[in-house]
Amino acid sequence: MKKWIIISATAVFIIAIAIYAFSHKKAAVITFETARSHYGSISKSVTATGTIQPIDTVSVGAQVSGVVRNIYADYNSIVKKGQLLAKIDPSIILEQAQAAQANVANAQSNLSFQQSNFAMQEKLYRLDVISKSDYELAQNQYNVAKASLQNATAQLRITKKNLSYTDIYSPIDGMVLNRNVSEGQTIASSFNAPTLFVIAKDLTKMQVRAAVDEADIGEVRSGQNVSFTVDAFPDEIFKGSVQQILLHAKVSANVVTYTTLINVDNSLLKLKPGMTASINIYTQEDDSALLIPSKALVFKPDSTVVKQFVIVPFKNEKAKQPGNPEMQSARVWIKSGDTLFEKRIGIDMTDDINVKVISGLTEGRQVITNTKKANEESAKTSTQTSPFMPKMGSRKTSKSNK
Repeated sequence: MKKWIIISATAVFIIAIAIYAFSHKKAAVITFETARSHYGSISKSVTATGTIQPIDTVSVGAQVSGVVRNIYADYNSIVKKGQLLAKIDPSIILEQAQAAQANVANAQSNLSFQQSNFAMQEKLYRLDVISKSDYELAQNQYNVAKASLQNATAQLRITKKNLSYTDIYSPIDGMVLNRNVSEGQTIASSFNAPTLFVIAKDLTKMQVRAAVDEADIGEVRSGQNVSFTVDAFPDEIFKGSVQQILLHAKVSANVVTYTTLINVDNSLLKLKPGMTASINIYTQEDDSALLIPSKALVFKPDSTVVKQFVIVPFKNEKAKQPGNPEMQSARVWIKSGDTLFEKRIGIDMTDDINVKVISGLTEGRQVITNTKKANEESAKTSTQTSPFMPKMGSRKTSKSNK
């Protein structure tokens, strides 16, 4: 009998402990992460890479061959229009000019003789002293002499012009970016004029030649704002604007890109020609857009939320056609007390963090972005004793006085 009493008491004791633990177990309470709709800036951009170059550069070449005698400008030299940059040895061309001058004198002398001879032959022909063939021969020789003088004179002008080309002058005001020759170097300009200097007109105004992927080029327009960084100044953001999209496509490793010209102010001369730029072209911008987090669009109440809150879904009525053809329809959830309301809104663009709201929402509304669960009070730990457990009295150790 005592055995059954002990078993029953033990069972009652275990049940009591379970009830106590269950009643003190932390109850799951659902709360929500929310965000307030607010006005701010939002933009959509495409990325690209490009090279910084001066807007206007001039390649200065040589039209004559010869040995470079003198160089009067070097790298980074500031030059003015008409300034002498280099001189090619003119000795050979001077000899050619003297020969051309002699040919002119010879042609003039021959023309005077043929002119006198023709005049005499013409008089004799009129007097029937010579035949017509003799007259025509004298006339032809006179015409050939005139043509020979014209040819010799033209050759002299060409030689003098070539002589002037031995002095290389700057065609513009600017800075020498590159010098391709040195004193004593021989240059040959038989077919193509060799480039001696490259001069930039104005380094305070630069241009970025961006390679924009064909998948993004449809959104790029002239006048759009641009920001970019360069490795030399990684913490500084430079600004610019799209000037032009070149229609000639470039293909590299089966990737099609279009060169986009971006104008940049370089008043501080920080940007150097040839730098690589990491570019963002802002295809859409709004400085006063009503914004909510993008993750608010993907929140949906789950089964645990349904147990504690009243869910009021959006009534799927026939919606009016939006005035903005670019507007898209989306839905968010708003909490009011113990009720969650689904609300239909119109959105436009997103930067993957925020989304622009066009209709259906006002400033300051709290939208739900996520669910989080918290416990009211944790249960007693295993070190805490149950009221049903017997309490052990503390032992006091006393020292005996000897």
